Amino acid sequence: MSQPDATLSGRFKIGGDIEVVRLGFGAMRVTGRGIWGQPEDRAEAIRVLKRVPELGVNFIDTADSYGPHVSEELIAEALHPYDGLLIATKGGLLRPGPDVWNPDGRPEYLRQCVHDSLRRLKVERIDLWQLHRIDPKVPREDQFGVIADMIKEGLIRHAGLSEVSVDEIEAARKVFPVATVQNRYNLVDRGSEDVLDHCEAQDIGFIPWFPLAAGDLAKPGGVAAAVAADHGASASQIALAWVLERSPVMLPIPGTGKVKHLEENVAGAAVELTDEEFRRLDEAAQAL
Repeated sequence: MSQPDATLSGRFKIGGDIEVVRLGFGAMRVTGRGIWGQPEDRAEAIRVLKRVPELGVNFIDTADSYGPHVSEELIAEALHPYDGLLIATKGGLLRPGPDVWNPDGRPEYLRQCVHDSLRRLKVERIDLWQLHRIDPKVPREDQFGVIADMIKEGLIRHAGLSEVSVDEIEAARKVFPVATVQNRYNLVDRGSEDVLDHCEAQDIGFIPWFPLAAGDLAKPGGVAAAVAADHGASASQIALAWVLERSPVMLPIPGTGKVKHLEENVAGAAVELTDEEFRRLDEAAQAL
């Protein structure tokens, strides 16, 4: 049996010049419970990270807030000097405790985030740095402005946004080129449909987080379960295949702390839905 191959998902050029395999890896789950502290099985987390490029994945998404700092440090330990890999990270959230996330968009703090990520990842430039959240307490133009400055200074190559509206994307694009947008999106959570359509029109990479959800469609008798049975796949693999089919700018980043689960996720890249299956899934999800 051949091993899973992420390259079957196709490719996309982030910022028009960094080509990545569309199926990436999200490195949030290689940390402890509550996305806090070291993982329960550190050796397994390192094995997961080392396995990622072996499966054809060359795009890894992390954040300084995962741990905090733990995910970036483990990535550096397992994968530096990142030959052929794009390590994207994010900044702009404070972590006072497990499962607590507080935006801090002060320009001086965002600059500190970038410098600290550069040090932890052991790089001289971050090829994709994303503002984890726009801080409502700080003028957004100030947050966008420091990002533009850091691009000019060569600290960041490309920049992106997370959990934003079309209006916020366009406001940012007046200040710096927006290379990616990272919003929650999956087969059954379509709240960012307009953002996805806008990203596709502008050739902005769309990074859906929580991309494997299939909700009630995965239950026995559900459409995802039925399509999965036809393909000899899992419902989550069908949900991933649907997400990949939905748009050519889609860059899903399913994450895990287990090698077995990683391999199952990547195997979803081989699932090819028919137009009829895509439509059935779409209609069933919108009817929920």
